[in-house]
Amino acid sequence: MTRGDIFKFGGLIAFFALMVIVVILIWPYIHEAFEPGGLSRVIDDVRNAGPLGFLILLAMQFMQIVVAFIPGEVVQMAAGMMYGPWLGAAVVLLGCIISSAFVFAVVHRLGAPFVRDMVPTKYLDKFNAFEESGKLSIVVFILFLIPAMPKDTFTYLVPLTNMRMRDFLVLSNVGRIPGIVISTYAANGLVDGNITQSIIIFAVVAVIAIVAIVFRDKIMNLFHHDKGEND
Repeated sequence: MTRGDIFKFGGLIAFFALMVIVVILIWPYIHEAFEPGGLSRVIDDVRNAGPLGFLILLAMQFMQIVVAFIPGEVVQMAAGMMYGPWLGAAVVLLGCIISSAFVFAVVHRLGAPFVRDMVPTKYLDKFNAFEESGKLSIVVFILFLIPAMPKDTFTYLVPLTNMRMRDFLVLSNVGRIPGIVISTYAANGLVDGNITQSIIIFAVVAVIAIVAIVFRDKIMNLFHHDKGEND
């Protein structure tokens, strides 16, 4: 097994181990949630759990980004339902910053062979072209801003450029903020009874995400094409 395979395998084991621990810890809450008025009591209990609830959420967010192909929306929705749109978003964002810094440091230490084993690298040449064109900073910000772009894959690719960790953490995580807040806000609306509003928000985001998925390569090629025109 390559180092990338070992890292991925270890990450998956850690993620599932974390999930088992989380399920054991929250099983009483799951049972209570199906009782009359149980969901409100569960949310209040978690909010009053203190540091433990925050640590579990941070750990889930950390593993979601490190493992890369685990969807992040589930963690964001859980944060919104448990801690509200703003505090939930803040916890998720903190988890994104910590995990992004961890991945950046690991990639810098292990290099391109590790990344090729860990994630698809079809965008690597394009990131190199963005760097040569001087547009890497704005491209990173926009790609992390657009829903459904493979942000966690990009987290493994950007450290292979000359971008500094500080710049990457600022650009990528500021770009994440609108999507995180929208997810936590809509999820919190489900708890507060604003179901129609939340459904509309999720529907709009889903449409944008579908468009982004369908035209993902064209979006990447657009920046690359602009570079070619400027040469």
